[in-house]
Amino acid sequence: VPPGLGAGSAAAYRPNYLSAPRNRPEGKVLETVGVFEAPKQHGKYETGQLFLHSVFGYRGIVLFPWQARLYDRDVASPVTEKSENAAGHGSKEVKGKTHTYYQVLIDARDCPHISQRSQTEAVTFLANHDDSRALYAIPGLDYVSHEDILPYSSTDQVPIQHELFERFLMYDQTKVPPFVARDTLCAWQEKNHPWLELSDVHRETTENIRVTVIPFYMGMREAQNSHVYWWRYCIRLENLDSEVVQLRERHWRIFSLSGTLETVRGRGVVGREPVLSKEQPAFQYSSHVSLQASSGHMWGTFRFERPDGSHFDVRIPPFSLESNKDEKTPPSGLHW
Repeated sequence: VPPGLGAGSAAAYRPNYLSAPRNRPEGKVLETVGVFEAPKQHGKYETGQLFLHSVFGYRGIVLFPWQARLYDRDVASPVTEKSENAAGHGSKEVKGKTHTYYQVLIDARDCPHISQRSQTEAVTFLANHDDSRALYAIPGLDYVSHEDILPYSSTDQVPIQHELFERFLMYDQTKVPPFVARDTLCAWQEKNHPWLELSDVHRETTENIRVTVIPFYMGMREAQNSHVYWWRYCIRLENLDSEVVQLRERHWRIFSLSGTLETVRGRGVVGREPVLSKEQPAFQYSSHVSLQASSGHMWGTFRFERPDGSHFDVRIPPFSLESNKDEKTPPSGLHW
C-alpha cells in the first residue's frame, strides 16, 4: 500500500494519462479507489470481494476460494526426528493443515507495476489440441492466501479492469459484496477445476528466505507412442529479513516414478535474478515440468548472494507431482 495513505481509504498508483488532474505534475498520481474493511480473522471471503494484495500491492477481486492442505516445514511436529528420505536430504514429517486460498483476477492497470515481481500470466493449461506441447496462458489470474488479502469496498460498478470481469461477475447492489458470480463463472470453475484447483501448498524457510510451492496437474498427452504428464508449479520467494539478497542459481532434482532422476542447474529463474529487499521482499513465478510417468516428486535449492559477495543455499521443500487419474477429458480452456 503506498505510504501516507489515509486510515480509511484504499488507494493505488495510476499513470497520469488515466486520470491525472491538470494541476498535478507529470508522473504517477495517488488516487483513492475505495474504503478499507477490517480483514477477516476467521471464515473466508466471498466471491466478489475487492482487495489489495498485501505483498504485491495490486487491486484484485475474489472469484472463488479453494481449500488447500498447507505443508509448512517450519512448524513440523516437535516429536518427529529428522530422517533421510528418498529426496536424499534431512527432512521432517509434516502434516498438512487446511488453509484457504483464493482464485482472483488482477486489475490490468496494475499489471505493469508488478511485472518485475510477479508473473501476471502464471495460470497455464494444456488446451484440447493436437499439438502435444502447446501451453496456453490466461492473463491476470492469481492464487492468493487468506492473509494476502486486504479487503476494501468501492462504489464503482466496474472497479476492476480485466477482460473476464464482466463475463464472470455482475453488479447487484442488494448483495454484500455487491458483485455476484454469473453462471459462466460457475460453469468455468466446474469445467476447468482439474488444472485450476490447488490442493497442496508446501512452505519452508531457510535463513529468513521463505519458499512457497504450489504444484498443479495439467494433464496427459500422447507423444511417440508414450504418455507425457504435465505439471506447472508456482513459486513465491519472500525475504523475511531486512538484508538485501539476490537469487543467483537454481538446482533442481526431479524424480519420476519411471525410475529416472534428473538434475537441473541454471542461472536465476525464468530468465531473471531477482533482488529481494525490504521494499520489495517477494518474487513470484511459475514454471512447468513433464514426466513420462503419472507421478514423481521434486526438490532442490536456490542459491542466494549477500551484499558482501557470500552465498547461501535456500531449500525448496520437496513436493509430489500427482496426476488426476480419474480425469477423463482434457481441460477445455476458456470456451463456454
